Amino acid sequence: MKIASLLLLFVSFTSWSQEWQTDFAEAKEMAIAEDKPIILVFQGSDWCAPCIKLDREIWQNEDFISYAKENYIMLLADFPRKKQNKLAEEQQLKNNQLAETYNREGNFPLVVILDKTGKVLGQTAYKKITSKEYINLLNSFLL
Repeated sequence: MKIASLLLLFVSFTSWSQEWQTDFAEAKEMAIAEDKPIILVFQGSDWCAPCIKLDREIWQNEDFISYAKENYIMLLADFPRKKQNKLAEEQQLKNNQLAETYNREGNFPLVVILDKTGKVLGQTAYKKITSKEYINLLNSFLL
């Protein structure tokens, strides 16, 4: 019975977790295959207060997660500072390359809306708005 309960908990948790990509080439392949835009998020997950708010209020919101699964490819470039959260060297290099191309000024959080080929359509950051309003904001760059 305990195993069934744990399995149910795991399934319910994973059904509402965001499907983040961490490799730009793979995200572009998916975007082309699925004909979806890419939402590239630059965040400092363990030090940037607005990044943490954006994650809690938007990225973890059930409405946003559901919508994103159907409409976006979500790509995460995280830049944690705490030693215990350090990324693998290969992943850090990938994130640094993304920052060199799409976030030269080092803004956090930065949300970059890309077409399926990687062309910038717009950018935004943390906004104190609902998830539905945030979806509308992201979609406004697609017009």
